[in-house]
Amino acid sequence: MRAALFTREYPPNVYGGAGVHVEYLSRELAKKIEVEVHCWGEQHSDNGALHVRGALPWSEITNGTEGKFKTALEAFSLNLTQIKALQGVDVVHTHTWYVSMAGFLAKKLYGVPFVLTTHSLEPLRAWKAEQLGSGYAMSSWMERTAILDADAVIAVSNGTKEDILRAYPAIAPERVHVIYNGIDLDEYQRKSSTGALEKYGVDQSAPYILFVGRITRQKGVTHLVDAIRYLPANMQVVLCAGAPDTPEIAAEMRQKVEEARAHNPRIVWIEKMVTKQEAIELYSHARIFCCPSVYEPFGIINLEAMACGAPVVASATGGILEVVVNGETGYLVPFEQDPVTAFPTKPDQFARDLADRLSELLADPEKCRRFGQAGRRRVEEKFAWSSIAAQTIELYKELIGQQKASRL
Repeated sequence: MRAALFTREYPPNVYGGAGVHVEYLSRELAKKIEVEVHCWGEQHSDNGALHVRGALPWSEITNGTEGKFKTALEAFSLNLTQIKALQGVDVVHTHTWYVSMAGFLAKKLYGVPFVLTTHSLEPLRAWKAEQLGSGYAMSSWMERTAILDADAVIAVSNGTKEDILRAYPAIAPERVHVIYNGIDLDEYQRKSSTGALEKYGVDQSAPYILFVGRITRQKGVTHLVDAIRYLPANMQVVLCAGAPDTPEIAAEMRQKVEEARAHNPRIVWIEKMVTKQEAIELYSHARIFCCPSVYEPFGIINLEAMACGAPVVASATGGILEVVVNGETGYLVPFEQDPVTAFPTKPDQFARDLADRLSELLADPEKCRRFGQAGRRRVEEKFAWSSIAAQTIELYKELIGQQKASRL
């Protein structure tokens, strides 16, 4: 069997959970089947059964198009370019709207089954219009066209499956399959090394709350910044936050951090996406990891923290509810959400509630240790990549078998 995976992100160009997912899934799948990964960027490699083929958007778009819709046009051009290179593929599998039309077109042109994994849904991310401008209409069209045509849709959580069926009621429920994200248990584990802490000026003699993620509405980092004024005085907070979606949210983040520093000067803001090994060190020494996302189909970042033994305080939304066990591996913080944007309808209350749970854990180091140990056990039991890949291959086989039967 040969599977073609389409993704915008692939190492070394990974900035979000979807890229992490494809990196590890492709590697694990390649232990069992032939895999080719089609991604954005100039790269070409062959490593056993894993073949990586990168490409760039059409130069006419890259060099001749202005405006926020440029990204959507670049995505569509790559979808058209990359389906030309398919040879001997038995199934295509896309990840995110950026590449969804490649799966749609490959199904039509090559007659192969089309699998689509949803890492987020455009109808539930209205704030993307701030980033994509009128391109948001195009990204929504690409996602809708592809998801309605896919032979199977993989939801990364049960909550995401519910979102899919609500956003796209024309999809038959039996076409949606829940297969979780995974974690590399050997790579993500507690480390004693402290090079990252030294590099970024984290005070190793004091506990710290950690955030790791992009500066985007979805990840809710500004709500954590707002919560700082309600935390114990001079509590160390490490914000590993970079890659802002827009200049506007970058400016908003900077203003909020400056205001928070007036209440608490012990804020370490690492304004970039750190390396994987640096993130592991930061997780390993954090007293608490905080995930204040307002929209999170799964939240692989919580798996990473739990695998490194960090207790988690996270918003009670989306797939996070299936990852973090309230009162066992951390605390879940509920909040009222706007039905369109998913933003908190009472943002100050959300910030206060985050601070309350963080403060409660900070006051109980033994509970932090116990929650951290329970989190590590949970990821070992439920989220190993070997299991995720096995479920994915079984789905491929099922679809290929159905296609062959239909041709008889």
